Amino acid sequence: MSDPRRALPSVNALLISPALQSLFALATRSDVTAAIRSAVDNARLEPGNAPTGDSEWAAAVQDALASRRRRSLRRVLNATGVVLHTNVGRAPLPRAAIDAIREVAEGYCNLEYDVERGERGSRYTHCVSLIRELTGAEDALVVNNGAAALVLALNTFADGAEAIVSRGELVEIGGSFRVPDIMAKSGARLVEVGTTNRTHLDDYKRALSRGTGAIVKVHRSNFTVAGFVAEVEVRDLAPLAIEAAVPLLHDLGSGLLLPLDKYGLVGETILAQSVREGATVVTASGDKLLGGPQAGLAIGSADAIARMRRNPLTRALRVDKLTLTALEATLALYRDPETALREIPALAMLTAPVDAIRARAVLLRDQLSLAGVQMEVADTSASVGGGAFPSAAIPSAALAITGDAAALEAKLRDGDPPVIGRIDSGRLLLDLRSVPETDDQALAAAVIAALQ
Repeated sequence: MSDPRRALPSVNALLISPALQSLFALATRSDVTAAIRSAVDNARLEPGNAPTGDSEWAAAVQDALASRRRRSLRRVLNATGVVLHTNVGRAPLPRAAIDAIREVAEGYCNLEYDVERGERGSRYTHCVSLIRELTGAEDALVVNNGAAALVLALNTFADGAEAIVSRGELVEIGGSFRVPDIMAKSGARLVEVGTTNRTHLDDYKRALSRGTGAIVKVHRSNFTVAGFVAEVEVRDLAPLAIEAAVPLLHDLGSGLLLPLDKYGLVGETILAQSVREGATVVTASGDKLLGGPQAGLAIGSADAIARMRRNPLTRALRVDKLTLTALEATLALYRDPETALREIPALAMLTAPVDAIRARAVLLRDQLSLAGVQMEVADTSASVGGGAFPSAAIPSAALAITGDAAALEAKLRDGDPPVIGRIDSGRLLLDLRSVPETDDQALAAAVIAALQ
C-alpha cells in the first residue's frame, strides 16, 4: 500500500497554483511560502485529513497564514465571572491609563529627566505624590510586582537577619509560589511563630532577639480561616516593633484604596489603614483591586523607603515608562472616589448592581436569538479573583447554553477574539459580571461567529 504522503503537492506547486495567487495581495511572498510549508507539514502529520483539491489547499494555507500572523499575546473576552482573573491578565486598564500609555509610547518622555531643572532626574519620583496623597504615607516606591516589593523590603531590612512571621500567614499564592520561599530568597531567615490557626502578641515578643531584622505580617488574601482562630493586627504589632527598633513590614497584596463594604465586599484592609496603624512599609500589587497595571507598591516611612530606593536590587526590579504612566493615570482617578468606581473597570464590574447585569443578559439573549443562537439567562455567583475577598460570592447573571458544554466551550475559545466561559452543572455559562458593558456587542459578535 502506497504512503498517502507521497501524493501531497510540493511547496513550489502550491506557490504557482491559481487558487493561491490572491494570498499574495494579503502578505509577502516569504510569508505565503512559510504558510504553505506549514500547511504541507500539517498534512504530513495527519495525511488522512489532508486537503484535497485547489480550494481546500487554498483554505488550509490561508488558515496557516492567519495563524502565523496572529499575535501570541492577544485580547480575550473574560466571561468566567472572575473579575481579577490572573490567567487572563487581572485588572483591565481604565481608558485614562490607555490614553496615557499611547501618548507616552508615541514619543519621548521625562522618565529620568527633570524638565524644571534641565538635568537628569529619577524615575522613582513618578506616582509618588499621588500615592502619598491617597494613602497618607510619607514616601513610596514602585517596582515591577507585589512579590518584588516584598523581597526588596526584606532584603533591605533583614538580609542575613531574622524575619518573624506567623505560621498562619505563610501562604501559597498563584502558580505554586509560596510566600516563605519568596521571603527566603530575600536573604532573610524566617522565624515562624504561633500555630496555623492562632498566633498571639506574646509569640512575637518571645521570638525577638538581637538577630531580628524585621517583623512581617502577610495578609491572607486568598483564603479564610474560621472557628478557633486568632491573629495579631498591625495596630498591635506596631508598638512592639517600635520598642524593638525593627521595621514592621505588612504585605497587603490587593492594593485596595477604597472601602467596598457597602457593596458587600468586606475583609480587605485598605492601604491607608495599614499606614495609619503604624506599618513601617506596606507592600501591594497594582493590578488587583487597585485596578491598574502590574506593579509593586512599597509605601511607608520616608527613611524606610529611602533605604529601599538605595538597595542595588531596586534597579533590577524597576518598572518601565508605560507601567508608570498607566499607574499614574489610574491613581489620579482615585482623587474622586465616585469617578474611580465608575471609570476603573475592575471596580465598576465588582460594584455593578445585579439588576443591571441581568438586564444586559436579557438584551444579549434576545439579540442572539434573532441571529439563531439560543441561550437562557441564569442567575450565578461571580467572584473577585486575584487573591482578594476569597469568600465573597457576588450575585451575577450569565448567558447559559445547553448541549455539549465542552465542545461549545472549545468553539468559543477558538474564536477571534476567544471567549472564555465556565462550565457549571453541564451548562456553558458566559457570566457578564466580568465582561465590561462596553464589550457586550463584541461578545455577541464573537458568540455568533463561533456558534452559528
